[in-house]
Amino acid sequence: MVGGGPGSYVAGFHRKAAGLDEEIELVAGAFSSKPEKSYEMGKILCLNPERVYGSYKEMAQREAGLPDGEKLDFVSIVTPNYLHFPVAKEFILKGFNILCDKPLVMDLNEATELLKLVKKHDVLFAVTYNYTGYPMAKQAKEMIRQGMLGDILKVIVEYLCNYVPVNTDIKSIKKDFWRLDPARVGSSSCLADLGSHAENLSNYVTGLKIERVFADLKSFVSGCELENDATILLQYKNGAKGSITQSQVLTGEENNLNIRVYGSKASLAWYQNNPAVLSVRFLDKPEVLFKANNDYLEPLVKNSTRLPPGHPEAFIEAFANIYRNFARTVRARKYMEEAGPFDNDFPTIEDGYSGMNFIDKVIKSFKTSSWVDI
Repeated sequence: MVGGGPGSYVAGFHRKAAGLDEEIELVAGAFSSKPEKSYEMGKILCLNPERVYGSYKEMAQREAGLPDGEKLDFVSIVTPNYLHFPVAKEFILKGFNILCDKPLVMDLNEATELLKLVKKHDVLFAVTYNYTGYPMAKQAKEMIRQGMLGDILKVIVEYLCNYVPVNTDIKSIKKDFWRLDPARVGSSSCLADLGSHAENLSNYVTGLKIERVFADLKSFVSGCELENDATILLQYKNGAKGSITQSQVLTGEENNLNIRVYGSKASLAWYQNNPAVLSVRFLDKPEVLFKANNDYLEPLVKNSTRLPPGHPEAFIEAFANIYRNFARTVRARKYMEEAGPFDNDFPTIEDGYSGMNFIDKVIKSFKTSSWVDI
């Protein structure tokens, strides 16, 4: 693991998810840009001190020199955005597989170069768009893929939060709130943090590709050059219409991510705050509620659950589905075996690139007040 030192927010989720199915072991890390903090985290995690490093470059160099039986199988990157590209590049050049937190990188230029590097060096690369790991998001995907909704007409995705102080000067916000700092997140805050999830969830569930966007962006923080609220109109390649609304400043909202898909035969709705339920409505019969952990679900879905009906699975388990599937794919390649039928069900470097391209085109749309092709 690179990143995830003492006090890290997201790294704990990654470590718990990676260990959930007992198929992955954390054995090495460069947990902070400050060596003393990296060494401290290594002690907390009871790792071999010889495999706890003061920098990711030192880690890449020494780990690459280990024999095949000891060498890392993949590296998990859980740093702020600005380090995703240099860390990933360093390890890819030495032949390591990568699992990286989202968004992929800082901008489209970095995404383009990273995509080329992954293909050139033939490594496996996953991106933790973890909401596609939820079983009922997968049930929605399968129902649409099988045509149960008919022709898709409209897609609405919302990701609504309230974790940025409204009407506050940027100088009064704590310096470590890095998601508002262009030097650490790139050209976008809300889009990179929330919109990339929304775009990926739309692509994953519907199987459709966005063709054009028209965007309105807004900052409610005085002195902040990055947006913390965005509304985007979408046109899909099949002619369907849609919208993505995301915000970091909406009073009372607590990670309200949801997707609604309307077809010519039926519609469906999934809310991350009630993740075990998928609502499906039809033209000619009553609404049906699909619930996780039941035998009537699609095989892809049942493969992503671990508990009997009525036992809740949620955020950590969704992360774990990505880690497990990626690890199994890495293992299959390592031993020259055929991967399982669902092991490739994880977001890839192409999905990460798609997210960066989406962010780039949304910003261009806002700046030109026009529709922009994806």
